Amino acid sequence: MGIKESLFKKLGGAKDMTEGSPSKRLIEFSIPLLIGNFAQQLYSTVDSVIVGKYVGDGALAAIGASGALVFLLMVLFIGISMGAGILVSQYYGAKDKEMLSKTIGNAIILNAIISILIMIAGSLYIRPFLELLGTPHQILDMAVSYTMISCLGIMGTSYYNILSGLLRGMGDSVMPLIYLIVCTVVNIILDIIFVGPLGMGVAGAAYATIISQIISAILCYLRMLKMKDVLTLDRQAFKLDGTLSRHLIKLGLPVGITQALFAIAAIFVQNLTNTFGTVFIAASTVVMRVDGFAMLPNFTFGTAMTTFVGQNVGAMKIDRVRKGTRDGLKIGVTTSVVLVGLILIFGKFLMGLFTNTEEVIEVSYEMMCILGIGYIGVAINQILSGTIRGAGDTMTPMWVALATTTVIRLPIAYGMAYLTRSEALPTGEPRSIYYSLVISWVMGAIITAVIYKIGRWAKRARIGGKIVDISNM
Repeated sequence: MGIKESLFKKLGGAKDMTEGSPSKRLIEFSIPLLIGNFAQQLYSTVDSVIVGKYVGDGALAAIGASGALVFLLMVLFIGISMGAGILVSQYYGAKDKEMLSKTIGNAIILNAIISILIMIAGSLYIRPFLELLGTPHQILDMAVSYTMISCLGIMGTSYYNILSGLLRGMGDSVMPLIYLIVCTVVNIILDIIFVGPLGMGVAGAAYATIISQIISAILCYLRMLKMKDVLTLDRQAFKLDGTLSRHLIKLGLPVGITQALFAIAAIFVQNLTNTFGTVFIAASTVVMRVDGFAMLPNFTFGTAMTTFVGQNVGAMKIDRVRKGTRDGLKIGVTTSVVLVGLILIFGKFLMGLFTNTEEVIEVSYEMMCILGIGYIGVAINQILSGTIRGAGDTMTPMWVALATTTVIRLPIAYGMAYLTRSEALPTGEPRSIYYSLVISWVMGAIITAVIYKIGRWAKRARIGGKIVDISNM
């Protein structure tokens, strides 16, 4: 029994990333995180696969048409999760148990407040919003149903995202992975039952996802209660602290705004996508699902860098920050190159998992090939942004996202579509959506690299709410 408990603690405990080889620590942290992200991506992907196979391309398009709005509902939670994760990693690196516990407690309370507000507001405006986007009439009711259920169950989904993020902030990427794998299996089983024999359609897929996310959130919280050597979740920890809450929001808000920009851009792009018809909407849904997997290494290494840098900045080991960033870039870019090759080779097979319609498979594969070159740019952007955020500067990545999303991507997408209108393509060239995305990714990488090199972020690092110059340390 002692050996079993020791192994469990070694696998699932918080990880100190302030010692040892930076590349080794990043890989150790990233592998379970990557597998966990892969499992989480299965939530939405399984929905699409099962709905596409059991119900048809119309239902598949309905899930795709609602995706941008569901993501928009989640952006505030993503911001709080990131802000809390940065503070958690810094306080863990500084070995400050009291502030670590209070940060987690306040993040949990803030999440509950925001969840209730979004459940109320979101449920009132879903249909008008989807109508405003020009969602095709034949899939509108299904899209409303899927989004409404997702909105009402958003508390479970948001709590999993925040609690697993807090565990990762302490360096524990293994236990969230184990819980997520269990719940992914539950999601798959429920998807098959609800959509198949029970014939619940897209509503069944939404219910399956929500139930699975709630289970994940409960398991993550129970895990935190057992980490008494690291934190104490008592009544004092859950006492709302105005100063700490404002600091959480101040750190997380730029991240939330960044994600909101992506969501709003996705909504505008969805509006443009809707003009190209149901086949292209279905193809875009398939592309975004495969793209979600292709993006996993980039987002994983970005998160790993934020945790690594946060802990080392908290411990004032700045030399490890620079070495870790270099190692992270090597790992991230190499992984992206390999992944792009695999997508080009096996792309059509992947598209065929979602639909039996040959036209949808061909269109989605062509769009996926266009996106391929952009993944290397995303890797560079995510890793350098992760370093900057880990040092407490969440504003700079926000401004980069603002520039690449609103100044570059949207004008190019709409401009290309407008300029390529013809008798054969009355609404313009559908590829414009993906060309604009690749251009924005590459430009984002260039801008972020220049900002990192200039180093202003290091001169205004935030450690526990205080501004510290770490550029010459």
